[in-house]
Amino acid sequence: MIKAIAIDDEPLPLEILEAYCNDINFLKLEKTFTQTGEAKKYLQKHPVDLIFLDIHMPAISGIEFYKGIEQDTMVIFTTAYSEYAIDGFNLSAVDYLLKPYSQERFEIAVNKANDYYNFLHQKETKEQKHIFIRAEYSLLKIPIADIFYIEGLADYLKIHLLNAKTILTRMTMKTMLTKLSPKEFIRVHRSFIIPFSLITGVRNKIITLRDKEIPIGSSFEESFFQEFKDR
Repeated sequence: MIKAIAIDDEPLPLEILEAYCNDINFLKLEKTFTQTGEAKKYLQKHPVDLIFLDIHMPAISGIEFYKGIEQDTMVIFTTAYSEYAIDGFNLSAVDYLLKPYSQERFEIAVNKANDYYNFLHQKETKEQKHIFIRAEYSLLKIPIADIFYIEGLADYLKIHLLNAKTILTRMTMKTMLTKLSPKEFIRVHRSFIIPFSLITGVRNKIITLRDKEIPIGSSFEESFFQEFKDR
């Protein structure tokens, strides 16, 4: 069960959100607040898993409030101003809801939060089937089996998928490697991470992934061929 609170300076959006929450069986909305000060005091004694947080509030913005929270808590921002979406994205929000939002859109957001919550609390011995990537102003769930290869572009990565459009995310190759199992993926070039399972051939310093050719970088050559030989 995900424990949540909601903060909004207007009572009506809180009433709507509370009604939406009542229809979600994995979510418990423990309390709502119109004052950020009261919410902060509550969080100091009662940690929660998720905050529904309005961005545009009079005393302090939701953005600044969330930056000041000491605990690691998921957040779904709510706002009537679409230009704030990028701010929520930069703060690693699970999602943002543009007011007025429907119950269907609300359910999409909380299902993302539930997926991410389950991912964070899964047993380490459990086989990893998904990774979570922040892109398109949201948190995206990507099946491991769908990853074709990953391409580095300065501070961004292009995640090429087998049966879906390519995802562009702001992340380093090093950070991406921490999300992937070394038994399934390997970095073969400063700009490429590939899955072992899709390798169809290796010739000289070129790896073939189905119909895609990936170069092997000189500094990754020894580690790749050693790992490839052991499989």
